[in-house]
Amino acid sequence: MLRNRVATELFLILAAALMALGLTPAASAAPLPQHDRNATHHELKTFEKFLDDHPAIAADLKRDPSLIANQDYLAQHPELQQFLQSHPGMLQEMAAKNKSCSVPIPTIFDRASPAVVFIYATSINPYRVSDRVEHIVGSGFIFDAAGLVLTNSHVAFGRQSLMVTLDDGTSMPAQLVGADPIFDIAVLRIAKPEQGTLSVAPLGDSDRIHVGEEAVAIGNPLGLDQSLTRGIVSAINRILPATFFSLREPMIQIDVPINPGNSGGPLLNRCGEVIGITTAMLPNAQNIGFAIPINLAKIIIPSLVAQGHIARPWLGFHGQFVDSDLQKLLRIPLEVGFLVEVVEPGSPAEKAELRGGELEMTIATNDLLLGGDIITKLNGTPLTSPGQIIDALQGLKVGSNVSLTVFREGKYLEMSYTLPERPLLPGDIPGQGTAVPLLSRGAVKSLPRSSSFRF
Repeated sequence: MLRNRVATELFLILAAALMALGLTPAASAAPLPQHDRNATHHELKTFEKFLDDHPAIAADLKRDPSLIANQDYLAQHPELQQFLQSHPGMLQEMAAKNKSCSVPIPTIFDRASPAVVFIYATSINPYRVSDRVEHIVGSGFIFDAAGLVLTNSHVAFGRQSLMVTLDDGTSMPAQLVGADPIFDIAVLRIAKPEQGTLSVAPLGDSDRIHVGEEAVAIGNPLGLDQSLTRGIVSAINRILPATFFSLREPMIQIDVPINPGNSGGPLLNRCGEVIGITTAMLPNAQNIGFAIPINLAKIIIPSLVAQGHIARPWLGFHGQFVDSDLQKLLRIPLEVGFLVEVVEPGSPAEKAELRGGELEMTIATNDLLLGGDIITKLNGTPLTSPGQIIDALQGLKVGSNVSLTVFREGKYLEMSYTLPERPLLPGDIPGQGTAVPLLSRGAVKSLPRSSSFRF
């Protein structure tokens, strides 16, 4: 089945080809209205099904996508021409995906830099007898003219004072509106000027980025304000800190040079739109950095503004998926499912008497803590793959009940409990991992190993 791969390969060329054929609706000369993402997804699925139902056309287009603009070919295949004419809703998505900007980089800087801010934070550790005061420098950008600033949580969360300096040199105190340490996103509020308005950085669509496209970062590396660096998107689908919510929202990997102090600054495409928030880098690599997709920020900003945090259900355990290969290797009673390694103190899982592991073992560089319960079903869904674990957890909400089928010492047990709101846990704060937040005060690691799940 060619389906998804062929549809994706052809999607970009379709827009230009259809416009060349005059099949684009006349209304397309006007700005495209924002359409529903689900409807777009349905249109693409319809196109994939068309290719499945017409394998000869799919094979022809895979070999030579330009045939889509060949009128002789369309005359020979009226079913393809009819399909294109009868799905005008797909044209908007294809036109948007085909959108190509090449705004000069100096122009991008001139437009975006007034919205980029310098953040100076002060933190006090009351549990130390010396070196109690810590000063942190980061970046951020104004995304709402009402005075809302987007930055990283590790720049702003838990600080005793926050000061923001605008592009024109004006300094003012900032208020932390909301922060999520897990996704590493925070929203600040600054006062609106008495005269004039605040410059705002336009937010783009991180779902449309492609490996190899140019990107620029603006921020305050090492405290040097308003600096621009340039590079490309070097990879996508890099995993955020290993909690089950974030597995669906991968990082953007970039080779744009970023340094401590860039944390929270905007990553922009060649249209001058923000596509990510620069957040971390690998300490022993050259120009391997990471940015949080801006679409993730768009999703959680309303909760941060309204509630100050993200409400998540708390299952109260963490561990990792184990499959039949481990069972064959160890030759001990194991089941395919989710291996519980640690049960959080005070959690609902602890109250339900779920058991964690006791025996440490390393297999092919993968650390395991064996001896704990293995969850084989969650709310009736068999946990036979990491993907099924994610799917089973997506519908859980604060206040809902969860039922677990547990394999323990050769027997199956049934457990159930109500899910409270997940509190802030020690592992949520940067401190254990392989990537370094872009703070100006040294190398504090933040990303935990991606082989485990924490709930």
